[in-house]
Amino acid sequence: MEKIKIVFLGTNGWFSTELGNTISTLIETNQYYIILDAGNGFYKIDRHITENKPILIFLSHLHLDHIIGLHSLSKFNFKQNLKIFTYQGTKKNLELLFNHPYSTSLYDLPINLQIVELKEGFHDLELPITCNLLLHSDPSLGYRFEIDDKILTYCTDTGMTESLYALSKNADIFISECSYKPGQEEWGWPHLKAEEAALIAIQSNCKKLFLTHFDASFYNSSEMRQKAEKRAQGIFPNSSAAYDDMEFSLTLD
Repeated sequence: MEKIKIVFLGTNGWFSTELGNTISTLIETNQYYIILDAGNGFYKIDRHITENKPILIFLSHLHLDHIIGLHSLSKFNFKQNLKIFTYQGTKKNLELLFNHPYSTSLYDLPINLQIVELKEGFHDLELPITCNLLLHSDPSLGYRFEIDDKILTYCTDTGMTESLYALSKNADIFISECSYKPGQEEWGWPHLKAEEAALIAIQSNCKKLFLTHFDASFYNSSEMRQKAEKRAQGIFPNSSAAYDDMEFSLTLD
């Protein structure tokens, strides 16, 4: 029976701790390896990429906790094609940061790599996707993937915005950030609490909610994540807090 496999490689926001690396999620489909953001957890991808399927990396935005793992690309020797998708106008920033004198150039690596810029809207790429800007301090993309007969939505680093509902409508899997603690009043940059993610999930008719991107300055224990999970479950029962190296499989019809 064919499945979509999800592996949470990193589930922290802002910085890594003993509880988790910064954000990165791997999705294995029948045809592709899809990677959502490339925080420090990204360095684990070779534990799971064992077949010669193309690797597609989708970046939400260029804050360092979402891209710093790309520095570890030099340790891999993948033979298949690898594409990095990023928001329009940001390719030049990636090329500046991952280049001398800060790092090895992305184009000097022993990998067949291509960087592709995306505008908002629907794209018929290797698989159908829709990406919309979310509400954050810098442009941040949320993604909706159509994988075989399933819909998977990924939204991180955002406050409440209509784009969240459009991207998550009828999603089989909704992976949402959970930076703030339950009941916390907002401060600084726009982010979500567990109860807000759960409200989006239930109002969008989602089937499963995963909470990730836990702000490391607030979520410094497993108990804090468990509290967020329970708060979300009180609104949307099929909610789970993600932890590093947690795996989930979704069976295809």
